[in-house]
Amino acid sequence: MSYRAPRRSAGFIERPDCRIAYEITGEGPVIVFAHGLGGGLMSWWQQVAHFATRYTCVAYSHRGFFPSTAPADGPDPTLFADDVAALVDGLQLGDIRFVAQSMGGWSGVEYALMRPGRVKALVLAATTGTLDPRQLTGAHPSNDHETRRAALLARGINPAAGKRMAQEQPALHHLYNHIAGLTQGLDREAMRAKLWALRTRNPAEFASARTPVLFLPGEEDIILDLPGAPMAAAIPGARSVMLPKAGHSGHFERAAEFNAIVDRFFREVGA
Repeated sequence: MSYRAPRRSAGFIERPDCRIAYEITGEGPVIVFAHGLGGGLMSWWQQVAHFATRYTCVAYSHRGFFPSTAPADGPDPTLFADDVAALVDGLQLGDIRFVAQSMGGWSGVEYALMRPGRVKALVLAATTGTLDPRQLTGAHPSNDHETRRAALLARGINPAAGKRMAQEQPALHHLYNHIAGLTQGLDREAMRAKLWALRTRNPAEFASARTPVLFLPGEEDIILDLPGAPMAAAIPGARSVMLPKAGHSGHFERAAEFNAIVDRFFREVGA
């Protein structure tokens, strides 16, 4: 029997102030992929290739990130969940599984809370989204992120990729930077500040989303403090798995291991 590649289509969802770009690959239950501050819909190439034989993979770019467009006054992360809702409704996706990395966690958490029970499984990779780990009992967040980021930048290393990726997989590091560079004119530091200001929810609030959630931090992440196990302990039924030898972008750096963990999580929760 000859091989047939998964079905693929692409387009835009029209919003009042911008256009949201998406790509759909494969057939079956739906997974929506939400990228981080240094990415776009292409960031998920290794996940789409893995899951599209069994799932409908919907990768999209947040407002302001290539090839989506930006509102005149720049992207507002408080509208991220509304954009996901417009994507889900416009494409008639129904119930979804949601895989989010870094900034994508703001979209995933808020969409799951917006529509309780409609997200069949949520993966928060290198992110807690709007859930604030500082509100966990006994939490002691590190305050040296900027120092560590500056040290890597001085060496020409993208902190979101990390030292290990740059040293061990320079081609991946190059591709990571290329994808990030497709988005022009965005003040990422201003966006980072906006995101941080929204990180205010007590983790226990997420129970009302009625969705199984997996925290998937990278062992060597220097961008965010991600106490996966304590976060999971604060939410009934939540779980946490540490991705070893991975920085902030484990989906990109350790794709095979990342995909296997997500696969197992989906099986365990019947998604």
